[in-house]
Amino acid sequence: MIKLLYYLKKYRVAAIAALVMMLIELAVELAQPYLISKIIDNGIQQGDLSVVWLWGGVLVGSAVVAFAAGIASSFFASHASLGFGYDLREKLYDKVQAFSYAVFNRFATSSLITRLTGDVTQVQDTVFMSLRFMTRVPLVVIGSMIMAVIVNPRLGLLLVVMVPVLLVFVVWMIKKAALLFRNVQRRLDAVNGVIQENLTGIRLIRVFVRMGHEIERFAGFSGKLMKGTISALRLTETTMPFMLLMMNGCIIAVLWFGRRDISTGSASVGEVVAVINYLLRTIGAMSALSWILVTFSRASASAQRLNEVFDTEDGSETVQNTTSAQNSVTGEKVKRANPVQGAVEFRGVGFSYPNSDITVLEDITFSAKRGERIAIMGATGSGKSSLVQLIPRLYTEDQGKVFIDGRDADQLAIPALRGAIGYVPQEVVLFTGSVRDNIAWGRENATLEEIKEAAKRAQIHDTIEKLPNGYDTQLGQRGVNLSGGQKQRLSIARALIRRPSILILDDSTSALDVATEARLLDALEELSCTTFIITQKISSTTSADLILLLDDGRLIGQGKHEDLMDSSELYRLIYGSQYGEGTPHVQSVH
Repeated sequence: MIKLLYYLKKYRVAAIAALVMMLIELAVELAQPYLISKIIDNGIQQGDLSVVWLWGGVLVGSAVVAFAAGIASSFFASHASLGFGYDLREKLYDKVQAFSYAVFNRFATSSLITRLTGDVTQVQDTVFMSLRFMTRVPLVVIGSMIMAVIVNPRLGLLLVVMVPVLLVFVVWMIKKAALLFRNVQRRLDAVNGVIQENLTGIRLIRVFVRMGHEIERFAGFSGKLMKGTISALRLTETTMPFMLLMMNGCIIAVLWFGRRDISTGSASVGEVVAVINYLLRTIGAMSALSWILVTFSRASASAQRLNEVFDTEDGSETVQNTTSAQNSVTGEKVKRANPVQGAVEFRGVGFSYPNSDITVLEDITFSAKRGERIAIMGATGSGKSSLVQLIPRLYTEDQGKVFIDGRDADQLAIPALRGAIGYVPQEVVLFTGSVRDNIAWGRENATLEEIKEAAKRAQIHDTIEKLPNGYDTQLGQRGVNLSGGQKQRLSIARALIRRPSILILDDSTSALDVATEARLLDALEELSCTTFIITQKISSTTSADLILLLDDGRLIGQGKHEDLMDSSELYRLIYGSQYGEGTPHVQSVH
């Protein structure tokens, strides 16, 4: 928690103001029981109304001051805590955005969502409580003890003896509760994970009639969360009854000994009332510890989870990735500063995913010149997607080297490299907003004419024109109001508007018919970019300058269509399975 307080430094003026106002409020409140004792002993007991009016007026005035100081303290504490939460969430999000794929995969998506939302909010609320209440509680207790001793040392000593016993109990309780709430947060991650899976796969769940199964699965995870939360709260809630037992016992003792002291003349009625008043204030402060205990225990667990993200080292990407560079990843300035032409070369590249012993790619060697089209074929799991993910440095090879324009890809600035790449993933991702927004997401400063041009190249312009509001048509969640082929072409348009030097299509023409795919490939020929197409269709490979044939992570063949028809039995089998023996292959439509 202490490490995260660095982000409060920006709001130190508001934080200090909140504490100062709180101290004024506290000082006034601690003086009030003493004023009451004066009214009783010097006014009521002596029958002097002038004293009652005098000190009564001071008492009312002090209450007004305490009220105003309390309002001001809450205002400044809110400003500091909300600003702190905003900055913390922003820095955490920047950190996650800067993760390489390898590091990103260490955290479950549901866990990162929980950390960015619930955990940050928990820590933010704790900062507010610290400025407004947590600091106040110990000061009320200490101040009450001091004032009780000043008013009557004998009776005040009872309060001084009791408080340390309660504090030892509270410290022990906080340590135990922090462990339990850490477990609660982990179970919350699991619940969020199930929710995310179910909402993403809701269609599949309904088609397979698995609603009952998924409801039971969710109930199981939710039940574990409930039981964990109950265990934690049961422990923390025992704090309050124990403290009330101790405090009420102390009040009885003060009343018992106070009666005796009044009868012997060693204490006045006003002094006994004042000590009881300080005891009641201590009870109120200690009672708040039950609430504070829960909040602080949760915050401790949340802070640890946030620090796990901040402390995660990423030796490859975070060194080069700064926030400003990330923000300009689509910008022309990066491209002009370090232009990427598009030549790509793999030399003896081998790759395994982090924390895995399975070799995904082995001794991959090929060379693609600027502007060439490279088709990548192979069975499922042969390493096609893994190969193209090495180009934008989503992962880093274990052996060999990847070269871009003859330069070691590791030596290139990642924002500059990615700013020159158009990438269409295998799983289409569309964002909330209009069709126009989704295409322009590839380049923010794109004009409507440029957006339309990219849509025409992607063979989606005519379809968009027929939508109710054209390019301003709002997309449903994840583009639910579009077909699979339409979503693929929209993603391709988003990549093309970047004017990339390297275009990567990861099996992103699978939902297109042969004629539409042929027109798309013809449109891509007009671009000067180097294009990598992962495909299972021969129709996508016939016009390629280079075809890479992968099998179980190894490159078993490369060359043009005619070369592989002569040299590769596997390629001939794929061709025969799609067109039949002796059937001429499909050419691009010109």
